[in-house]
Amino acid sequence: MPANPFKPTAGKMPPILIGREDVISDFAEGIENGAGAPSRLMLLSGQRGYGKTVLLVELARVARSYGWETVRQTAAEGMCGRIVEALRGGRAQVTSATLEPSISIPGVVGASVGKIGLERPSSLSVRQAIEERLAAMEDGKGILFTIDEAQAARRGEMVALATAIQEVIGDEDMRDVPDSKKHGIAFAFAGLPSIVDDLVNDKVLTFLQRATRHNLDAIHVPDVRNAYVQTVVEAGMHVGKEAAQEAAEASEGYPYMVQLVGYYMWQAANRRRSSTIEHGDVAQAIDDAHRVFLDAVCAPAYRGLTKAQQTFLDAMATDWPSPSSVTAIAERLGKSRSWASAYRRSLMDANVIDGSEYGMVSYSIPHFGEYMSAK
Repeated sequence: MPANPFKPTAGKMPPILIGREDVISDFAEGIENGAGAPSRLMLLSGQRGYGKTVLLVELARVARSYGWETVRQTAAEGMCGRIVEALRGGRAQVTSATLEPSISIPGVVGASVGKIGLERPSSLSVRQAIEERLAAMEDGKGILFTIDEAQAARRGEMVALATAIQEVIGDEDMRDVPDSKKHGIAFAFAGLPSIVDDLVNDKVLTFLQRATRHNLDAIHVPDVRNAYVQTVVEAGMHVGKEAAQEAAEASEGYPYMVQLVGYYMWQAANRRRSSTIEHGDVAQAIDDAHRVFLDAVCAPAYRGLTKAQQTFLDAMATDWPSPSSVTAIAERLGKSRSWASAYRRSLMDANVIDGSEYGMVSYSIPHFGEYMSAK
């Protein structure tokens, strides 16, 4: 049987990036249009599972298709050090070394004991590493930097990286060569909406305010249906429009769920040794996808919160699937209204709940209510 074309693993490239074509073409045009093109600096925001990591991988693929190099990092501690090391081909920068004093041990050849100091990355060292790499590249080529999970970045490292990239871009602009021969820099970073907003609004990181912003949202159900039909046919099987519609509606346009449902309906048909995905395959896929989604998305999101935040969410489960009143939650828990308001805000910032209706809150992660009710 043909291989399953659906890829629900985080960061694994799916066969088609449904609903993300505009972002990809925008970035490609930025590469083509040369230095100063706005979409060479791009910010991707969206909730967990909305395909930010996958899209960064695709942008890296696009950059490489133009002969550019790519440096891909996740915003964890030591990010700038890893970027410098990647640019220098894995060579750590030694700033000092001593080989004294020497010691002798009976029966053992004498040895020297000393210290090696490694450079602590700063905006200057990042800038130098970028410029060294660019100098070794062909005219007109450049480097794309992608930073995932930007909400986890240490402010100092983001400042160092943003400052270095801004200065390198300025240096390239000043080179007395035609634009076609200047080296390029592109920067794409992704993270949760509220945390990314904090980074962009940082007074020191004003450079990031010029980024072209794309907020990744749910995919339209008709687009998902058409993508299911197209992907299945191109991979060597068949699915009818009605079955594809049912699968698309069950996904709710949530990118990770789109891949899960697609993966399991293909597997269900494959187990029957059938080349056609039928209604029963889709029904089984929906059950399997829900189970995996609760374990892979909802459970980690809940476990990653503080005890107080979890208590707030637990109190909301009583009302689900209806929204919860913040006042009622405070009374239910024996807490003050100010306590409830503070944790309402923190959970909204974490993109776990939605508070767009005045005084009311609801779960914003798909199927989170199901997870909370089953706990």
